[in-house]
Amino acid sequence: MNTRELLKDKKTIVVKVGSSSLIHPETGNLNLIKLEKLIRELCDLRNQGKDVVLVSSGAIGVGRVALGLNERPNTISLKQACAAVGQAKLMMTYQKLFAEYNQNTAQILMTKNTMVNNLSRINAKNTFDELLSMGVIPVVNENDTVSTYEMQFGDNDTLSAIVASLIKADVLILLSDINGLYTDDPNTNKHAKFIDCVETIDQKLLDMAKGSSGSDVGTGGMATKLQAARIATESGTDMIIANGEDMGVIHRIIEGENVGTLFKQNKNEDFYLIDFIEENL
Repeated sequence: MNTRELLKDKKTIVVKVGSSSLIHPETGNLNLIKLEKLIRELCDLRNQGKDVVLVSSGAIGVGRVALGLNERPNTISLKQACAAVGQAKLMMTYQKLFAEYNQNTAQILMTKNTMVNNLSRINAKNTFDELLSMGVIPVVNENDTVSTYEMQFGDNDTLSAIVASLIKADVLILLSDINGLYTDDPNTNKHAKFIDCVETIDQKLLDMAKGSSGSDVGTGGMATKLQAARIATESGTDMIIANGEDMGVIHRIIEGENVGTLFKQNKNEDFYLIDFIEENL
């Protein structure tokens, strides 16, 4: 059977959605049409009997608009203030939309310390397990309000992979503003080729993602996505990078359609998540 076909049988699914998929770039306000479609997709997965976790960005952006700031905050304290306001407003919107489908949801805010502290990590896993057993969809974000530089995951791509590893998810879907993995940045190289499936993540692939752009974002933010793919696949989770422009891509992926780039799980018994976090994040 085709690997994509096997996605139909996945039981536990983590979906990560970035700010670019949630917010109108012109105004910084929430894109309610996209949000409604996202929630409908997630609720339908629940209706199929699947366990679903949403990792959502957007708190700082929502808070910035609510506070009337024209530019993205550049100090930690201002970012944390924006996050405190924005997280509450974002969660209120999620609660309202999920309620339309009679779906319970919960908020889980994590820091790096949640994972590296043994007791906190066990408590977090137990909370996820309990919520999922009750049919709740947890909405996860980094706890920007209390995070310091030393406590940050740095990116919700990484956070979503860590959550997937923690709860032993079957599949992680990263929704972004790109279609998947290319041999080069398709925005600058028209000869860049799309990569449909990645069997193993090797050094060549990691080097390719860094590119020559002089920043760590590489091919459309691909460096952090490949780091997430390493965490997910070595933990035994399949991962897919797909374009979140149309939220309907979620059910198309789970139905086995050939969309996005699939990173096949390649469980490594020697992979220890906490060591990876402490050495790389």
